[in-house]
Amino acid sequence: MEITRAESRPAGPGPTDWFTGSVQVEMLFNPFDKERVQGASVTFQPNARTAWHTHPLGQTLIVTSGVGRVQRWGGPIEEIRVGDVVWFAPSEKHWHGAAPGAAMTHIAIQEVQNGKAVDWMEKVTDEQYAA
Repeated sequence: MEITRAESRPAGPGPTDWFTGSVQVEMLFNPFDKERVQGASVTFQPNARTAWHTHPLGQTLIVTSGVGRVQRWGGPIEEIRVGDVVWFAPSEKHWHGAAPGAAMTHIAIQEVQNGKAVDWMEKVTDEQYAA
């Protein structure tokens, strides 16, 4: 058994190349393991969001607080709330983040394939976010 105490986990601001707005990322497990499942708790302040991206083996989000938004390429923006679980299929282009008037935290879980868990793309524009 291994217990990783909250104060020992790496956390910090989300990289500006991958996020718009104020985002805090706390790695929960296997943050640097290139052959395992990885997990993080991600907190988005109102209007903050990821860039468009895909995951080679998909991604699961579990909303733990607040209200957020998710969208897959070509689909409508969907609202997500505490307790909702979102699954993005492998290579499905998508983004996720907070709602305009609320912060949101989710647990993000993704598997690694060939040393990679995510492919980052262009940022979500203000017009796309507000659609």
